Amino acid sequence: MFGIAIHGVCGRVGARIAALAVEDPEVKLVAAVERSGHPSLGKDVGVVSGCGDTGIKITPSLDAQADVLIDFSSPESTVAIAEVCAKKKIALVVGTTGLNPRQYEKLQSVSQVIPCLVSPNMSVGVNILFNLVGQVARMVEKEFDIEIIETHHRFKKDAPSGTALRLAEKICEATGREMAKDVVYGRSGITGERPVDQIGMHAVRSGDVVGDHTVVFGSLGERIEITHKAHTRDTFVRGAIRAAKFIAKKSPGMYNMSDVLQIRS
Repeated sequence: MFGIAIHGVCGRVGARIAALAVEDPEVKLVAAVERSGHPSLGKDVGVVSGCGDTGIKITPSLDAQADVLIDFSSPESTVAIAEVCAKKKIALVVGTTGLNPRQYEKLQSVSQVIPCLVSPNMSVGVNILFNLVGQVARMVEKEFDIEIIETHHRFKKDAPSGTALRLAEKICEATGREMAKDVVYGRSGITGERPVDQIGMHAVRSGDVVGDHTVVFGSLGERIEITHKAHTRDTFVRGAIRAAKFIAKKSPGMYNMSDVLQIRS
């Protein structure tokens, strides 16, 4: 058994991580961290997450020693807690989306000190999807147009989703396209004929959708659609806890869910 700390514990995913970690016999919840000023500070994390009293109070800083910290917060908060983990030699699992290149570089720097697993989506199914779209894109080459459509709940702050961006990255890696040049984010006006290398990216925000991602490969006369739909946030939570178990005893370095699932491109 090893100790897990959660950063961003009052968020939708963070609260479920707390609840499922309490139920998991292989881990022990040792700390619950939330931003300064949050109204739930000082409360028992079990009360907030709906799993009963745990004896673990929600705090604005990481005071306990843990083997792994799971972070689902904001990009700025992720970088800050990563530095704390590096000082305390605590392995880090990051599920936060919307990280910019500078923030990701900071996590790469931290990974020289501690094991660090970063993934825009902890779902087992989505990580299989990442692998599949690269394979399909490589097979169809330039004959099929590629479009990515993602749908999330109205409260999501970043667009497109980190998962959609990773799908585009996997397609670019497989086909020699470039994210900066070939990905177009929505369309408007007289756009002209579709360029051969273009990847269309479309973000939908609607109601309480947990997360749907579809990659469309379309040619003249046929179409391939690969879709993943998350029915519950527990999908991401179970993946995050699985990632924490994987990384707890790893050497410093940067890891991802493909390492956890032993997916080889």
